[in-house]
Amino acid sequence: MAMSLAQLAQRIDATVSGDQAVQVTGCAPIDQAGPHDVTFLANAKYQKFLETTKAAAVIVDAEVSCPSHVARLIADDPYFAFRNAVVALAGFRQHPQPVDADPRGISAHAQVHPEATVGEGAIIHPFAVVEQDATIGQRCVLYPGAYVGRASVLGDECVLYPNAVIYERCVLGNRVAVHANTVVGQDGFGYATHGGVHHKIPHTGRVIIEDDVELGAGCAIERATMGETRIGKGTKFADLISIGHGTRIGSHCLFVSLVGVSGSVDVGNYVALGGQVGVTGHLTIGDGVQAAGKTAIVQDVEPGKKVGGIPAVDLDQAKRNALAGMDLYGLVQRVKQLERELRRLKQDAPNIQPAPDKIQRS
Repeated sequence: MAMSLAQLAQRIDATVSGDQAVQVTGCAPIDQAGPHDVTFLANAKYQKFLETTKAAAVIVDAEVSCPSHVARLIADDPYFAFRNAVVALAGFRQHPQPVDADPRGISAHAQVHPEATVGEGAIIHPFAVVEQDATIGQRCVLYPGAYVGRASVLGDECVLYPNAVIYERCVLGNRVAVHANTVVGQDGFGYATHGGVHHKIPHTGRVIIEDDVELGAGCAIERATMGETRIGKGTKFADLISIGHGTRIGSHCLFVSLVGVSGSVDVGNYVALGGQVGVTGHLTIGDGVQAAGKTAIVQDVEPGKKVGGIPAVDLDQAKRNALAGMDLYGLVQRVKQLERELRRLKQDAPNIQPAPDKIQRS
């Protein structure tokens, strides 16, 4: 879609500084943008590209100046404004109708149980499966290979990408996106060891995923042994994330790839876990906690804390620990050298006595 900078500025709540009539057709990174692209600057690391960018306009805050050949789109939050520019110029991914769809948008090659309920405007692609008593909300999209188990419920405008699996009796709210090969509702890792044998514990609970959650590709969300595993509204997962049985994740959390959370953990709202963070079971993580990548959380974390390290400590301390440990071999060599010198000093002065702690006065 093409539009003028003036039109785009109106769509993204920005102010134009420069030629408002310039036509733009897309968005691109600042170092790759062409003369019909819009880009943004929200990180000082990329400010060096302002002089050389070929973009028609750069979305910036009011404090940033640009060379004369680049127009400015001034916004309070440049990153969010750029997101809105992408939506305005390119739109979200459009979900095509199956080529062999019936009037309800269901492919003749999909398998939808006659006792399932499919809402108006839903699109079900070839080889998707919807089991008995499942409910598919309005304007949902199920891509090839998607599976919705018996008595599961999808709210309105959910998207299941190829081979996404929703086990029986799970519940998804409205506008939930589940990317390819993600599984929701498989049994948790629970066994009772008796007589030298690991006996499987039945998992009779379910998974509830609230509105506006997005799960990246290859994630696994275990159903609870009893009760529920819950993912709060607005929470976003990257790829390859594992959530244990009975864990409750709060609202608007951000989990980066390879996070693993054990069972029965209570995670607050607006918690951000960096890549490869691991969380031991039966813990409580307070609201607003941030954990750096590779952190091992093995005890409760108070609300608002920033942590890092293995095991998790205050983030500033974790950084100091990491710096101190960057040359452990060199540190060991220096300690050995000091020990050798100390032994030599003792050998050279065997009769020297340490000074008394206190001087005796008569």
